Amino acid sequence: MKKLKIVVLPGDGIGPEVIREAIKVLKVVEEKISVDFELIEFPCGGQYWLKTGKKEEWPPEAFPTCKNEADAILLGAIGWTYPDTGETVRYPDGRMVGLDTLFGLRFGLDLYANIRPTKLYEGVPHKISGEFRQVWEPKNVDFVIIRENTEGLYCDTHGGLHRGGITEVATDTRLITKKGAERVIRFAFEYCKRRNKGAPKDGKLRVTCVDKSNVTAGCALFRHTYQNIKKEYPDIEEDYAFIDAFTQWIVRTPEWYDVAVVPNMFGDIATDLAAVLQGGMGMAASGNVGDRHGMFEPIHGSAPRHAGKNEINPIAAILSVQMMLDWLSMKHGKKLKEGATLIERAIALLLKEGKVKTYDIGGISKTSEIGDAIVSIIKNLD
Repeated sequence: MKKLKIVVLPGDGIGPEVIREAIKVLKVVEEKISVDFELIEFPCGGQYWLKTGKKEEWPPEAFPTCKNEADAILLGAIGWTYPDTGETVRYPDGRMVGLDTLFGLRFGLDLYANIRPTKLYEGVPHKISGEFRQVWEPKNVDFVIIRENTEGLYCDTHGGLHRGGITEVATDTRLITKKGAERVIRFAFEYCKRRNKGAPKDGKLRVTCVDKSNVTAGCALFRHTYQNIKKEYPDIEEDYAFIDAFTQWIVRTPEWYDVAVVPNMFGDIATDLAAVLQGGMGMAASGNVGDRHGMFEPIHGSAPRHAGKNEINPIAAILSVQMMLDWLSMKHGKKLKEGATLIERAIALLLKEGKVKTYDIGGISKTSEIGDAIVSIIKNLD
């Protein structure tokens, strides 16, 4: 197998800290399964923008490398705040510095499917009303949300009315196309087939269409497209939920869900909510993929107030590496799938034992201790 090039974008805040642990794990897997990775790192984000005198948020060669050379991309986190005021670092027009990197990759590489697994591992408590409680059974929380990633309210269709230096009206137009809906919905059905787990409740392969088609025209198109594509997959059960009801149902009965597909903004909100089911943002990984390219990142932000303290949970970033290897295995062979399996097994063993865990899941361990412990477990796995 050829040497695989991985572009690493640590980003802002806690991004470099969690990526450091993720790379530790990637390197031990590299040795364990005898594959070769070439890591190409670029700085990016608000901190880099300030460091360059507000000239650029990533080097000019970074995007061409991602597009033309990288087999996959690993991103830490984006966004920074001024230490004296706590205000977000922004461009003069109000845009957060770092979004040109994040959206530049999503739109520039056409990463139209955002994959968000929600899995609760044994030994992970959940923080409800300030207390850690075991609310959900681990076996009942194991589903994936596929979020459309290049349309909806995140399209560049913003505007407004500005008079005398005052913004009087702001507009955001949601755009949903037939092409965009078709490809992400078909991706969800194919993902369901490949995942081949079924819902915890009944073991059935199921793809749930999540929308607001009773009110909005874009969602009506999305649902109609889902109904047409569903005919191609007779072995997968169809299912529907309006987004407002879905946010209730995934908390009340997560065991019903296998794979869900949802438009962009609704998916952004629902996936953050779903993270509560698995122990919080520190456990939540994601993949952004298209027909050719793939970028993988934890869904948490850069958390400036935690930066540099070696206290944040790196498991989301490490699980993002697991997702990256799984995705790469479809193109480059089963060795990489073995690597993905090793990482997940190690994380599951660590969490079940419960001795090494960070503050967000009821422990006192440091970021680096989590990475070291996972590396140690992988070295001893058969």
